[in-house]
Amino acid sequence: MTVKCLVWDLDNTLWRGTLLEDGEVHLDPAVRELIRLLDSRGILQSVASKNDHDHAWAKLEELGVAEYFVLPHISWGPKSEAIRSIAGELRFAHGAMAFVDDQDAERAEVSFHLPDVRCYTAAQVAGLAALPEFSPAVVTEDARRRREMYQAGFRREGAKSDFTGPDEEFVRSLDLEMRIEHATVGHLDRVEELTLRTSQMNATGVHYSRDTLAGLLDDPDHRVLVTSLSDRFGPHGAVGVVLLAAGDEAWHLKLLATSCRVVSFGAGSVILRWLTDQAARAGAHLVADFRPTERNRMMEIAYRFGGFTGESCPCVATLPAADLDGLQRLHLVPAPQPPPATMSLIAPELKACVPG
Repeated sequence: MTVKCLVWDLDNTLWRGTLLEDGEVHLDPAVRELIRLLDSRGILQSVASKNDHDHAWAKLEELGVAEYFVLPHISWGPKSEAIRSIAGELRFAHGAMAFVDDQDAERAEVSFHLPDVRCYTAAQVAGLAALPEFSPAVVTEDARRRREMYQAGFRREGAKSDFTGPDEEFVRSLDLEMRIEHATVGHLDRVEELTLRTSQMNATGVHYSRDTLAGLLDDPDHRVLVTSLSDRFGPHGAVGVVLLAAGDEAWHLKLLATSCRVVSFGAGSVILRWLTDQAARAGAHLVADFRPTERNRMMEIAYRFGGFTGESCPCVATLPAADLDGLQRLHLVPAPQPPPATMSLIAPELKACVPG
């Protein structure tokens, strides 16, 4: 399993020296570069250190690396408890966590209480970047911004806990902006990831490989669209994918998948309403593929709420035969839709596909 979060000890591990004894500590340039490299690979980093919090955090800021650490635990408690808390807040399995410390006793304490956490000595720091567990096979654009997105998420959650009005008013206060665009080669790794990992909001449960998606980019019969979301706290990243064959009579929505992280913002409904409006402008019906799975009941509700039904229409017969067991074809005669009320939307004008 690739490490998702590396937790650093500070004294004689991240920096040289003991802060409370020496007063002055030094950050090795190689360690600074490692911090930046792991961050660029999408690996989160945190701190578990027995130190005075304000003093240690001020030193991290002075050294110019404080921004790289999420959910730091700088106190006098057991480091196993700090790592357990960090993993819990990030919702990471313990096997996705790693810990580096110069003290044998501290690593032993963590290993005893959290046996799935991988522990490394300070002497191993120089070689961490070359280890397979710190070298993800694919690094998407969203992965490179993972820390930024998590930090934005923490600020967002803090604002939500302080907000006293209705949920819809809080969503409005976020100044959400959705951007829908035609996918490019640079999007494909994240788009594949969305089709693979998204289960509750995946209309068919089908995984599209990167090679398949790359072929569809050049297919005049298809549109591959990617949706990203941001707000006043920062980016959510790419959160949705649409695979569409837009014919003259019927627009065939082969796949709609959105990240579960943005369900509470109504992202799936906004995408569906935009597609409905675009099809209405083109004078075409919409036909959506839906295959029930154990987890995608929410997607069926979104389709039904959007007006899709199982009623037959001659336009359905113009589509290729279903090649999935249990596949349903949901139909909609679209009508123009107003802009979303809870976010701004930047999206292209869609047209019928050129016959291949």
